[in-house]
Amino acid sequence: MNYHHRNINGQQLDLPLGKVVCVGRNYVEHARELNNPVPSEPILFIKPATTLVPFSTPIDAQGAPYPLHYELEIAILIKDTLKNATAEEAKAAVGGVGLALDLTYRCVQSKLKEKGHPWEKAKAFDDSCPTSEFVINPNIDLDSLALKLEINGEVRQSASASEMIVDIVSLLQYASTHFSLVPGDILLTGTPAGVGVLKSGDALVASLDDVISTSTQVV
Repeated sequence: MNYHHRNINGQQLDLPLGKVVCVGRNYVEHARELNNPVPSEPILFIKPATTLVPFSTPIDAQGAPYPLHYELEIAILIKDTLKNATAEEAKAAVGGVGLALDLTYRCVQSKLKEKGHPWEKAKAFDDSCPTSEFVINPNIDLDSLALKLEINGEVRQSASASEMIVDIVSLLQYASTHFSLVPGDILLTGTPAGVGVLKSGDALVASLDDVISTSTQVV
């Protein structure tokens, strides 16, 4: 594994690698595009540290056993332990803001959902969480962050954090009531509408406001 948490200058951050806590169906239109009900409370699942790779790492679609689907998400890096956190504690524990792809075997996920089984086989495979560098800014407005994904020059996903069903600070609070979030953990905050399958030769460019622009390609 060659992934380390880094800032936007490429400097390695003094935080260990932890788990990735993911939120499902946090945008109404994404839930609808997959014919899923809009949840009444956050849906959480976890990717282990072995899923983390730098965002620029080429994505091997041909070597994957199933079609790979992309889901771009805002990533929140945790710097302090959170357990039953208040809103103030949750906001203060944000150590950085970045982007990540929640790569998914959609056909596997669909079968697991039909059986009422966990999603990890579809979501937690090695290298399934390409992650960008992080912006370190304690004053950043988490509710106004905008993410965008272009594939081969065409905008596929574009949304603001203001469109989330549950806002970022509340997600941190909610997750911390079920298990501790510790330094080095990452929270993925859900993907907007526009998800789809990756094809060999695809060129991906992801951006977060005007502070992060990162790219990768499918081989």
